[in-house]
Amino acid sequence: MRKGTFSAGQPIFSQVLSYVSKAGIDRIAEDFQADHCCRYFTTHSHLVTMLYAIFNKCSSLREVITGLMAWEHRINHLGLAIAPKRSTLSDANARRSEAVFGKIYEHLYARHRHFLPDSRKKKTAKLFIADSTTISLFQEVMRSAGRNPLNGKRKGGVKVHTLIQSDEDVPCLIRFSSGAGHDSQFLKDIKLPDGSLIVFDKGYNDYSQFQRFSDEKVSWITRKRKNAVYKILEKRTINQAQSTKGAKKDRLILLGNSQNPNTTLIKARLIDFVDRESGKRFQFLTNNTHLSAASIAALYRKRWQIEILFKRLKQNYPLKYFLGDNENAIKIQIWCALICDLLIKIIKSLAGRKWSFSNLASLVRIHLMTYIDLFDFLSNPERALRTTSLNKNYQGSLFPT
Repeated sequence: MRKGTFSAGQPIFSQVLSYVSKAGIDRIAEDFQADHCCRYFTTHSHLVTMLYAIFNKCSSLREVITGLMAWEHRINHLGLAIAPKRSTLSDANARRSEAVFGKIYEHLYARHRHFLPDSRKKKTAKLFIADSTTISLFQEVMRSAGRNPLNGKRKGGVKVHTLIQSDEDVPCLIRFSSGAGHDSQFLKDIKLPDGSLIVFDKGYNDYSQFQRFSDEKVSWITRKRKNAVYKILEKRTINQAQSTKGAKKDRLILLGNSQNPNTTLIKARLIDFVDRESGKRFQFLTNNTHLSAASIAALYRKRWQIEILFKRLKQNYPLKYFLGDNENAIKIQIWCALICDLLIKIIKSLAGRKWSFSNLASLVRIHLMTYIDLFDFLSNPERALRTTSLNKNYQGSLFPT
């Protein structure tokens, strides 16, 4: 093993895993009885194995197992006694509940969220963003949306419903459904503190939940659907400054069809806005009557932050090929990808040098089993690698003196 000033007694992967409390994982496993009748492949071992697969972008069970076997002399640092068999990992992915890994994510998020940027900022009204992304599956394990294709083949899809706090940029609430599931069901699970503000697109069309947010003193912002029925109650004045920024109309309305007794009628604010750059016209709905029309449009624009999160997850983690063809295994792999994303975000916030997320994730993946101090390495990779080269020539001389 090559040692030097920047050397560490554990590989980088083990240093990343130091943010995952084994005691905490064991408590969660005990609560779920997840290690019942397990000889050696415990929940912690299962998690470490799946995180190895995610970091290395493994697309098959054979890649995972042979990769761990190649580093068998080092995996004891990871808390693994031996590399698991393919059948062991496959059975665990099918039998151990994905809810265990969901609880592990929640535990790690609650424990380490103070490392995220929000903890270093002045506490103001919290901005939350809700959206979903669909991960396509090669088999119809979970029913997908849309019509059957002409060739008769149909793929499945899992929809990942996500809530993030804008300043943290990692999910604070995750729910799964089939690709055919309606987005609005996710709103029922969202509970926010008073004074919060939530942004979501027009796919979340549930007037009863809009009213619940208003009753709980939570501001919401969305876009109006084309077929929305409403009645204008009051027209508000648009001043010159707001008009220059793109605001065209500002009205208080009664949203809902009064002729339908099953429809919830809610008071809302309808804003017509034209983007100065693209020239596109938007209509925003909100229950907030204090913010200016331009501010409402600016807050809705922040919704694209969650789209960047989805892009980051799909580009940096293996969410195209799964290590199991059952629903439980698919959800476990998605949870572990979210855990990896959280760990990389924590490391990124602690690194002394600014890194792009993709570069940092790639460096960790390439040097996952290298014995080098993680943060010294991230501070100056080239210098750290040069310093850890052999300082002594161990090759014997052909002509000893």
